[in-house]
Amino acid sequence: MDPLVTRWPRYVSFAPAALIVCGTVWNALSPREYWGDPMLAAAVVLAGALFSLRHTILTGVAVVVIELALAVKDGYVGHIVGTLTLANAVFTALVGIGVNRVIARYGRRLEVVRSVAEAAQRALLPVPPARVGPLAVAAVYKAAQIEALIGGDAYAVHDTPYGTRLMIADVRGKGLGAVSVVSVLLGTFREAAERAPDLTVLAEHLERALVREAARSERLIQMEGFVTALLGEIPAGADRVSLLNCGHPAPYLLAGRALTTLEPREPGLPLGMSVLGVPQAAPQTWPFPAEATLLLVTDGVTEARDRTGTFYDPPSRLSGRGPFQRPEELIETLVSDVEHWTGGPRDDDMAVLAITRCADGPAGPEGDPGGDPEGETPRSDQEG
Repeated sequence: MDPLVTRWPRYVSFAPAALIVCGTVWNALSPREYWGDPMLAAAVVLAGALFSLRHTILTGVAVVVIELALAVKDGYVGHIVGTLTLANAVFTALVGIGVNRVIARYGRRLEVVRSVAEAAQRALLPVPPARVGPLAVAAVYKAAQIEALIGGDAYAVHDTPYGTRLMIADVRGKGLGAVSVVSVLLGTFREAAERAPDLTVLAEHLERALVREAARSERLIQMEGFVTALLGEIPAGADRVSLLNCGHPAPYLLAGRALTTLEPREPGLPLGMSVLGVPQAAPQTWPFPAEATLLLVTDGVTEARDRTGTFYDPPSRLSGRGPFQRPEELIETLVSDVEHWTGGPRDDDMAVLAITRCADGPAGPEGDPGGDPEGETPRSDQEG
């Protein structure tokens, strides 16, 4: 099937053939009026919008041949009616080809703009280090397939005196405004991660930076201008991870074939909403055993829809797979599965950050194999 067709529901690809059949039957039943001609014309134009140039030409030739056969059948060959009918069929075929060329040219330009936007996004989001102590790190950013604007997804991993600190965030909106916010967010994170004694203070630094940026650009921070973020800290030599969820999709922990959703006890407010006067939620600590992988995503993953409008569900789709030896393998599997799930264009960017605690890393404090010091056990959605 032509790549253009896959952007539409499957039944749409049969529309040109259905129109040709209906138009031909209608013309055959009422040869003197040729009431089916509009259907034949619509079939060619629709083929030009959906199919490749080759398929469009074949559809146009089919319509011309059908009109010629009907003209012979009805004795209109050499008559003004037959001549005009054939001329209309040829003109319709040319219109369909013209539509196809315009759409193809637009598609090529969109691909160029999208590639430039994705390159700019990657420049803004440098590849994180592949290894930080006992942690293996991998990340990927995928631009939306139906837009060519730079998005607001961001991630960062930074080695600090407090351990490895990480962030994944999603800025509402696209374009230069989102780029400006992402730039402020990443710059503040890299600086504050070195000095902030805990994740709560780090979140406060990010909040103040966003407020200053909004004031500098003479814009008020409104509820629609929020930034969802997930901050994490993995202390050196520890088998635990502390997470502060600021209104972001919950991360996942994969250990072997089991997948656990790390849902926060208390939902936190997104960054940029301090005007509400509500204090930020407290960080929460989870076990992070050796050979487990922490998976962080933006809503471009969790809100990806299939053709029926059903959201992509990482727990049900990833549970039972693996084990993954490297974080890159998990990311490749996830991205491929999301693209298979949508079966067409995505309407949002997606960023994915995966961190694996390697088996050759140091054990937890005093040989503790892991356990929630707060007496909680993470919820496991499914086990393979």
